[in-house]
Amino acid sequence: DSGFFWLFALALLAGELCLGLAIIWRVPYTEIDWEAYMEEVATILGGDFDYAHAKGSTGPLVYPRGFVLVYAALHHVTGGGVNVRLAQYVFLGLYLATTALALAVHHEARVAPPWSLALLCVSKRMHSIYMLRLFNDGVASLLVYAALLLLARGRWAPGCSAFSLAVSVKMNVLLLAPALFVLLWQRGGARFAAAHIVLCAAIQLTLAFPYLATSWRSYMAGAFDLSRVFIHRWTVNFKFLPEHIFVSKRLAAALLAGHAVALLALADRAWCRDYGGFVQFLRARASPLRLEAVPAPRVVILMLGANFVGICFARTLHYQFYAWYFHSLPLVLWCIPIPDVARLFLFLSVESVWNVYPATPRSSLTLLAVHAAMLACLFIVREPPLPSRLRKHLD
Repeated sequence: DSGFFWLFALALLAGELCLGLAIIWRVPYTEIDWEAYMEEVATILGGDFDYAHAKGSTGPLVYPRGFVLVYAALHHVTGGGVNVRLAQYVFLGLYLATTALALAVHHEARVAPPWSLALLCVSKRMHSIYMLRLFNDGVASLLVYAALLLLARGRWAPGCSAFSLAVSVKMNVLLLAPALFVLLWQRGGARFAAAHIVLCAAIQLTLAFPYLATSWRSYMAGAFDLSRVFIHRWTVNFKFLPEHIFVSKRLAAALLAGHAVALLALADRAWCRDYGGFVQFLRARASPLRLEAVPAPRVVILMLGANFVGICFARTLHYQFYAWYFHSLPLVLWCIPIPDVARLFLFLSVESVWNVYPATPRSSLTLLAVHAAMLACLFIVREPPLPSRLRKHLD
């Protein structure tokens, strides 16, 4: 019942507004990256478009142009970052908007029961990430769920545009790209997919043009640095590893290989199961005679599933990275055929681990075990059936 769903959603958002205001007023703000963000964008605002020169107290600028635009706006409205309280109110608005979009995406997917969506409002860590830390992960998540909602409603060009804007804030959004490619290929084949990939690339190039024109090497090395070595102290998922192994290139290569294998296996055994496998899917939909309708549940399940695979094989997860996938947990859990008790247990296990500070070897192993169990279950997700005319063609 859509009417009941939205009444329930409005009640949740009203409660979140009150709780958010209480957190801002009563819980002390903790400085982590806000001042560094302000210092980084101040260099750009001063007219220096060389990314190599943009640095803050925590290091160089490592985010694309969309990040710069967002935090330059915040730099302006907060008086150079001085008015932190105003920034907290802005992030409360971002938190509410992200939650509202996530609720709408869940409604489009119609996988999880309405009562389960209350789980989106119970995370202590998520409230901290938005209202008390002001991380850019929240901004990227807002754009991701805007993209998901548009794609689920069949708005492919606007959805891809929102996806590209999310990538321009933080490149972790690229974790969803493999699923987006599969969906675009299913929708209209090679030409349709290529056109929308070009659209995404054009947005990136347009946003980054001033920096690319100044020093494209500095921009690419800063905004899309795939070789970054993270600090062991802040890892949530690999605290049980000695630091020399954690920073090693062998571990990075192994995780990258595992990520690729898991994605290909998921595409072959789950996403394209009804087509006879991933290769058969590519052949069957390469040059379709007409556009194919892609059900909203399939759009959401594939996109969030691809993101979750990336989470499982991430080289590290810092506390703010929880925003990458928290809002997807109810949908991921309710699309796999396990009892509700097991779903709640897995959800609470994930939430409890993210609230352990500092992370311990035991908490990291627990998180990896829960992630592994959920990942295994993704291979038996029940997809919406294919259109009968396409099934007949494949047979």
